[in-house]
Amino acid sequence: MLILGQKYKFTDLELNRLNKKFNSINSIIYKDKDASSVINEIEATLKKDKFKIIVLNTKVKVDDEIIKYLTNIRFNNKNVKLISIEHFLEEYLFKCYIPESNDDLHYLDDIKPYNFFQKLQKTIVDIVAFIGLFLVFIPLRFIVNKKTQEQSPGDLYFRQLRIGLNNKEFECIKFRTMNEHNANDDVRTATKDDDRIFPWGETMRKTRIDEIPQLFNILKGELHLIGPRAEWNMLTKDYEKQIPYYNQRHIITPGITGWAQVMFVEGRSKDDTKQKLMYDLYYIKHWSLALELKVIYKTILVVLGKKGI
Repeated sequence: MLILGQKYKFTDLELNRLNKKFNSINSIIYKDKDASSVINEIEATLKKDKFKIIVLNTKVKVDDEIIKYLTNIRFNNKNVKLISIEHFLEEYLFKCYIPESNDDLHYLDDIKPYNFFQKLQKTIVDIVAFIGLFLVFIPLRFIVNKKTQEQSPGDLYFRQLRIGLNNKEFECIKFRTMNEHNANDDVRTATKDDDRIFPWGETMRKTRIDEIPQLFNILKGELHLIGPRAEWNMLTKDYEKQIPYYNQRHIITPGITGWAQVMFVEGRSKDDTKQKLMYDLYYIKHWSLALELKVIYKTILVVLGKKGI
């Protein structure tokens, strides 16, 4: 695999995945170089490694001489594939590239809400999920309540305003995993080894038990089982200012779990949030029943402690 340019910077997680798909990964920096120098580098790399794909990963216009050279390579060797970084990310890493600014209106062409048939399929999945989760919830509620009251007396449930379909707020309900505190005074998001989380709460977080009460959000139509994860309303305002196209994830109903949750490690930084958005947009753009079932399968692996990403 040969990457021409540095328009998109691959994460360590992505490089690990690509190393499993390709025997070698080579990069050539295109910026501030003349065409002949770049062509010489490509030729040298070709002699050293036999690659099957060339990724155009450059912000600047690629010189006509280089395009001609790359096209000749493809014509002379049918096994070599020439692909843009946008298509490469979708085809090989199952995520959508996000432009650096909000002014590329063509980018939104393929990011559309579900059609009627897709909504029908998701409704069936949600009904089955609700029945299954409710059967688990009935006995589990008593166990969770007993352990919670022993370690952190107070309300069994935690409620928080989240952003849903069309930027509308709704109250998300989960089992409480933190000691009770005034949310207005302490607006921190949960972190690893957070001292507000009691031991049983930590267990519920690791096993995703705390998510189960969201079945009532499914019942009210505020959540699907699968979809872009609904974010806290206070965080969403900042994300929309910092990350281009962030509110596009709100054109569909959010979910309890989603493609981003099973494909990317959890994180709260701007870069982490942008990475998750790329997976969310891929899910919206390429939704199918097969993808829905794949998310469910991967979620089960995560809950069971298996490798989910």
